[in-house]
Amino acid sequence: MIPFLDIKAQYQTVQGPLERAVLDVLRSGDYVLGDPVRTFERDFAAYCGAGEAVALNTGTSALHLALLAAGVGPGDEVITVPLTFVATAAAIVFTGATPVFVDVDPKTFTMDPEAFEAAITPQTRAVLPVHLHGRLADMEAICAIANRHGIMIIEDAAQAHGAERDGRRAGTFGTMGCFSFYPGKNLGACGEGGAVVTSDSEIAALLRCLRDWGQQGKYNHILRGFNYRMDTLQAAVLGVKLQFLPAWTEARQRIAASYESLLVETGVERPGLCGRDHVYHVYSVCVEGRDKIREILNASGVATGIHYPRPVHMQPAYASISTTPGGFPVSERLAERFLSLPIYPEMTQQQVIDVADALSRATEGRIVEAA
Repeated sequence: MIPFLDIKAQYQTVQGPLERAVLDVLRSGDYVLGDPVRTFERDFAAYCGAGEAVALNTGTSALHLALLAAGVGPGDEVITVPLTFVATAAAIVFTGATPVFVDVDPKTFTMDPEAFEAAITPQTRAVLPVHLHGRLADMEAICAIANRHGIMIIEDAAQAHGAERDGRRAGTFGTMGCFSFYPGKNLGACGEGGAVVTSDSEIAALLRCLRDWGQQGKYNHILRGFNYRMDTLQAAVLGVKLQFLPAWTEARQRIAASYESLLVETGVERPGLCGRDHVYHVYSVCVEGRDKIREILNASGVATGIHYPRPVHMQPAYASISTTPGGFPVSERLAERFLSLPIYPEMTQQQVIDVADALSRATEGRIVEAA
């Protein structure tokens, strides 16, 4: 079986330095916000090209605190997309604000800038574009619109570590960028983790205060904060893996290029080649009869995923604040057709060929051959 994701294979490539770093933390007895956290914050900020990074316990916490730092609260609206993981909308709800959904572009799967501008009201406080599957949204257009209307820009870069356009990396186009380090991410912890990057030192200080119970000095609680601190162990893990991230990103992009070449004559709708804009956290094609195709692939020894099968506005938990089905036709159509193929840096070229061949057979296309 070709797995959809192989975390064990990644572990084998970093086993030595990773185990040494973890053992150092265990021996230190400094398990929360220790020195490795500060080191990782410095290194991750430098990697992103941001002034500072604030390490947190999850990517959801990153979104939540970024919104709070932007002053978002009850009565405000935050514009985002429904084609995303539910945490994007949940973080908005946590602040007491209202998510306002807009549809995505059918080619990029990311926020449609025209739809964003049309949704702006006097209550709009922030925009939260999502770099879905690892592909940068149209940040030039989104930033131009947001700046014209005085709207704060917060990037959901949970899947886009290292995605780059014109020398700028994901998370640095807006005032803040939010990342997840869930184990399956391009940069993943051995557990949960998240971070906010920003070049605004005052916002960074506020985020650090909010993540640690609103403290300014021990037991001096100046804000109503949260327990969103990063474990030292996870920072040590991430610090080791960060050194490998550029090579892993290049491997993902090579695999995506192979898929593009091997699947070009099958008629399957593909994300295409996007240069450095896309880091391919997910390589998702669009197929009719997705669920049946997925069954055939599984029977052929190819595991797949779906990211995501139901847009947020169609989730029961958000029915009271969102439009009815049909309101975002592009997002809904994509959600019905998305099929995520295996992609991880350790995949062999033969595995990529086998996946493409299985998909070609399943969709009644031609049998692909090695290029």
